[in-house]
Amino acid sequence: MEAKSLTAPGHRLEDSELVLNADGSVYHLALHPEQIGDTILVAGDPGRIERISARFDRVDHRSTNREFVAHTGTLRGHRLTTLSTGIGTDNIDIVLTELDVLANIDIPNRTPRAVHRSLRIVRLGTCGSLQPDLPVDGRVVSRYGLGMDNVLHYYAFEQDTDELEILEQFIRHTAWPTGLPAPYVAPGDKDLVALLGEGNHVGITATAGGFYGPQGRRVRLAPSAPGLNERLTGFRLGKQRVLNYEMETSALYGLSALLGHQACTVCTVVANRFTRTFSKDHHAAVDRMIDEVLLRIAP
Repeated sequence: MEAKSLTAPGHRLEDSELVLNADGSVYHLALHPEQIGDTILVAGDPGRIERISARFDRVDHRSTNREFVAHTGTLRGHRLTTLSTGIGTDNIDIVLTELDVLANIDIPNRTPRAVHRSLRIVRLGTCGSLQPDLPVDGRVVSRYGLGMDNVLHYYAFEQDTDELEILEQFIRHTAWPTGLPAPYVAPGDKDLVALLGEGNHVGITATAGGFYGPQGRRVRLAPSAPGLNERLTGFRLGKQRVLNYEMETSALYGLSALLGHQACTVCTVVANRFTRTFSKDHHAAVDRMIDEVLLRIAP
């Protein structure tokens, strides 16, 4: 996956395009460049941020703006930031763009920097399993994000050969409904996937644009594509299969790849959509995930 165009260093961004707060912080996250580390641990749930930063040796910065809670500190000599994103790929669009601004824009001059800073971004989330052999409380590391949302279609990019093969085979297998957003495939960072995938389930993660109908749930309204979950479960391309559903990874992976950042998603399975089961203590399972990820990225 590659961006077709990036704004050139030295090009001034207008006030309406790069929106800042009165103190010069980025508009939604309300952060300054010196308040983030090179490694960012993101979670949808603002309440999970305290659970992550409680494991740090020291917390130097805490801030809250809207649903975006940020804590920055150190763990075993590593400077880390943990940041809540809220739910959904629309929020990821905001978070990834503003993190990139903090890393790669000369904010006082409103111009992209000539020297690129690459962030390492790890999502600690929860998900629903789509495979009978992937039980609740297990962990999934996403090799690819399969976008069933629309966010990345608003950016100019090209897919590489491997991504196109997955996409073409997936569309053919699922007889993808024409009334749904066109899917896309975004890769996780290979080194992070290898580091965090050891001992866990690694595969394709389907990112939905919502929690109920977009993931095939029926409460009162009927989903428009009945049977889609079964087709997701049955998809195979070599050893690749769709392991799980969640709501952020496709945009996280896509925007990170296009902007030159390293991204990986690790999710705890809280529900198995195939066996219709739900975790009896998902908080404990999430805590185990946090401990494992921190040990691997900040040894």
